[in-house]
Amino acid sequence: MEIKVSRTLTDLGNGLFAYVQGDGSWGWSNSGLVVSEGESLMVDTLFTGRLTRDLLDTYRRAASEAETIDILVNTHANGDHTFGNALAGNARIIGSTACAEEMEERPAEVFADMVRNWRNHGEIGAFMHETMGMHFDFSDIVHRPPTELFDGHKTVTIGSRSVELVELGPAHTRGDIVVHVPDAKTVFTGDILFSGGHPIIWAGPIGNWIRACDLILDWDVETVVPGHGPIGTKRELAAMRDYLVHTRDEAAKRFAAGMAWEEAAWDIAFDAFDSWLDRERVVANVAAVYRELSEGRIAPPRADIMRQMLRYRHGATCPHDGQCACHIHK
Repeated sequence: MEIKVSRTLTDLGNGLFAYVQGDGSWGWSNSGLVVSEGESLMVDTLFTGRLTRDLLDTYRRAASEAETIDILVNTHANGDHTFGNALAGNARIIGSTACAEEMEERPAEVFADMVRNWRNHGEIGAFMHETMGMHFDFSDIVHRPPTELFDGHKTVTIGSRSVELVELGPAHTRGDIVVHVPDAKTVFTGDILFSGGHPIIWAGPIGNWIRACDLILDWDVETVVPGHGPIGTKRELAAMRDYLVHTRDEAAKRFAAGMAWEEAAWDIAFDAFDSWLDRERVVANVAAVYRELSEGRIAPPRADIMRQMLRYRHGATCPHDGQCACHIHK
């Protein structure tokens, strides 16, 4: 049974809208709408069919152009941005090549089956159940990947305005793109920005993500709509960059000192980001940095990362089971 969270539509002006769900924690993603002269472009769908139907109804009430979605852009492959694609009617669905490839690796129906039978999937199943499976009804999701693919950069036209699609992955995932509306000085970042929440590096390298932040910070934008969390400005994007640099540098120090990746995850302080949600993601982020620095020699299986993320989430004081004499105690 899906839990209820706040869902807020903000009119950004000049034919742009942002739809924000809750606090932006696991699965509660954002969407965007751009309209001009009778045409519409939607940025991302939501995690389930019901949530996406509510989203579309809200857009239609806000703008007559949204009665039919002409273009749907998927910023990346994760289900909380794509599992509602099947409800987009005859829209052109645009994504990066890497986004489409990732979606084929775990179609919506496969994800739904894994969540439904989570006890059969070990640590990964337990993690998915706690963070997402308990909160969403995936019975109505359908696999529908992008049908129009690009690499690098693509310009699309909505009415009289140009919208720039810029591929910045691999970073959060292999195929991240952002949607830049220059004439409105607005960018929809997808999960290049988690506003007020710890990001998670599924792909990396972390340096690519930092460079993505730098690129957007150089653009003439005033409004930044994140993939998760409240609408903001470049200030939130700069904070995300600071977070990533801190994670990279502190993990690199511990890697050079020979500290194990999981011990490093517990050892690194994130005092400047104490108010951010989903702190357990530092475990995955440190593992990603270690994988990069070791050139793949240290590559913890996802099940191990998920297990340690759950332990971190549940308040474990160090990464070791049972009694230990380690110095890492949070």
